Order: sequence, then structure tokens, then C-alpha cells
Amino acid sequence: MLRIAVQSKGRLFDDTMQLLNEADIKVSASKRTLLVEAKNFPLEVLYLRDDDIPQSVATGVADIGVVGENEFVEKQAKAEIISRLGFSKCRLSLALPKDLDYQGLSWFNGKTIATSYPVILQKFLDEHHINAEIHVITGSVEISPGIGLADAIFDIVSSGSTLVSNNLREVEVVMESEALLIGYPGMGDEKRELLKQMLFRFAAVREAEDKKYVRMNVPKARLQDIINVLPGLKSPTIIPLADDEWCSVHTVLDEKRFWEIIGQLKNIGAQGILVTPIEKMIL
Repeated sequence: MLRIAVQSKGRLFDDTMQLLNEADIKVSASKRTLLVEAKNFPLEVLYLRDDDIPQSVATGVADIGVVGENEFVEKQAKAEIISRLGFSKCRLSLALPKDLDYQGLSWFNGKTIATSYPVILQKFLDEHHINAEIHVITGSVEISPGIGLADAIFDIVSSGSTLVSNNLREVEVVMESEALLIGYPGMGDEKRELLKQMLFRFAAVREAEDKKYVRMNVPKARLQDIINVLPGLKSPTIIPLADDEWCSVHTVLDEKRFWEIIGQLKNIGAQGILVTPIEKMIL
């Protein structure tokens, strides 16, 4: 059985449980139980604090884990990165009171910076030859300048609303972060085979993201014009209809260009356009 370490609460927990559910791996989200077994896949979920996950995977307590890239880099755990999962995106940034005049990184010389990520911050400061004091704090880093604990902060930024509410502004992005699937380097062959099956399911879910399955009726006289517009995976499926002058065209469209392409198709002569969301896609 494969054991995966998952953050016990927060946005990363929600995104991870959604991915497992979409991959048809049914797991109870009970927060009272530390270890929960999936109902329909040989997997057990170990719920941990996010900063405990890298070391738990590196030491083999868990075979794999889902963790923010920020925590993985900060903890410097000797686990392997298996996959970038593409969700729970954020960034680690330097921020300071919005009314201060900021002219560049030299501003931080001689200043005190509050953070929960001293390793990443120190590396950045060293690379840019900045001499600043790091004040390590856990939780509520953003209030540090307001209470006189620090001149600036180095913290996670998602929407930026927390900074705004504390009269701070982001001045330097140090690192982009997203959810990673990490693995124990000493994992055996049997568990790696289970991991391969899980990654296959994850890939099918991710391929379907922001994709729509589109069916339409097209006059045969305009068929080539329609095909030229479609950016399908390979080529669209074309099915004859009872009316010899018409056919049905099936394809997959990316949601980002959906309305642009649909408008072109209608102008060319496509009718009866039916759009269906895609749950999974196997290439």
C-alpha cells in the first residue's frame, strides 16, 4: 500500500483532496484521524502539518507527499520531486509599509525582516549582497512592521489582500511556488508501480482541465473551412448525417480560446453547437 502525506488543513488540503476525488480515489476528509485508508485504491493518507511533510517523505515515514514548493525548498529535505501539480500557486515576496520610499534592494541593508522562511530569504540576501537581520516568526508575519517588530516582511503572497489590509506593499518577488508531489528516494518497485497508476489518473484529470468537448453540425461545402479553424488535439472526428449535404464534427477546445473559436465557427456556418465539460482525458 502507498502512503501519501497531505496537509491537514488549508487551501493545499482542499486542492489535494479535490485531485484525489477527481482521480476516483475516495478518501475520508475526517480531520480527527491522522491516518485514513482509501476505499477503492491501495492508498492511505497521512494528515500532517505542511512543514512536517518534506521530512516525513525524506525519511520514508510517507512514500509520497503533496507540499508547497516554498516549504520543500525551505526545509531542504532529501526527497525527490515527482511532479509539479499546477495548483495552490503563490509566491514568496518581500513587502514593506506602503508609505515608505523604495528605490531598490539596497533599501534592505541594515533593516530587520520578519519571516517564516529564513533559509530561502538568507540565500536571496546573500546572492544580492544585502546585509539585513532576519527575525524568524511563525504566523501573522504581516503584522510585524505595524507593531515595530520588523522593518519589512518576507512571506507568502497569493492575492495580495492580506498585505493591503496591513498597509503593506509587495516590492520584490523572490520565488514562485506551487504544489509539488514529492517521493521517498528509497521507494520499492511495488510502491513505484502504484505511484505510476496514480500519476496516470492525475494526468488524465489535468489534461481535461479547461477543456470542452464540442459537437456541431456543419455543411459539407464548408467542412474544410471549419477544420482550418479548429485547433483539435490531432484532427476532428467527422460523422456523416442523414442529410448528405451535412455532417457532424466533434472536437476538443481549450476554454481560453473557446468563445473566439465558437464565434468563427458560427460565422462559417456551423449549427447546433453542443458543448460538454470533460471530466478526464487520456492521451
